[in-house]
Amino acid sequence: MENQTETKKFLKVDFWYSDWSFPLFTALIASGIFTGTHMYYVYGTGAFNEISIVAMLKSGMNGGGYGAAAAFGASFLFARILEGSLVGILDIGGSMMTGIGIGVPAMILAGGFTLPLKSFPVALITGALLGLAIGFIIIGIRKATVGKGGSTFGADIMMGAGNSSGRFFGPLVILSAIAASIPVGIGSILGALVFYKFDKPIIGGAIIGAMILGFFFPIA
Repeated sequence: MENQTETKKFLKVDFWYSDWSFPLFTALIASGIFTGTHMYYVYGTGAFNEISIVAMLKSGMNGGGYGAAAAFGASFLFARILEGSLVGILDIGGSMMTGIGIGVPAMILAGGFTLPLKSFPVALITGALLGLAIGFIIIGIRKATVGKGGSTFGADIMMGAGNSSGRFFGPLVILSAIAASIPVGIGSILGALVFYKFDKPIIGGAIIGAMILGFFFPIA
């Protein structure tokens, strides 16, 4: 009984609520997302992001240059690291999915290094190291500035932090899907209609519908 109590105390105080565990979570998340980009680079599917943003990376892969993807992704990564340090919440969408999933791969490819995107094990390790670095940077800045403040953790992780306005972006997602391809656009519209029928934010249905039809009708 005493051992169970000690274990619960460790998980609650020494692990989930500790600063040192935060980089471990960011490492795991970044590793998975970076490896998803590896899957997209090698097999054409698997990237964790919106169609319009992945299209920037695709443009570079097709010879159009990686400048747009690198600048867009890196700027999001930098902004989200500062945001995570100061407000205590790391937005996965901007920092990981866009920064680690699009911006960093674009910079790596622009530099002529393809191994991290071609090799599955190297992609896992590269993503983990990047996530580990981000975690330590956020904790370091936070300790040097606002400290823990009123946050439950040294820093929290949240999907879509501060993006309550995202519910209004459904039409933009649909337009992006239509611009990508007709089947993907149709899937996005059908998904949005289903979500609207059940009084849910249409952006979720638009994304899911586009992903489903995009799986069966991949963009050439």
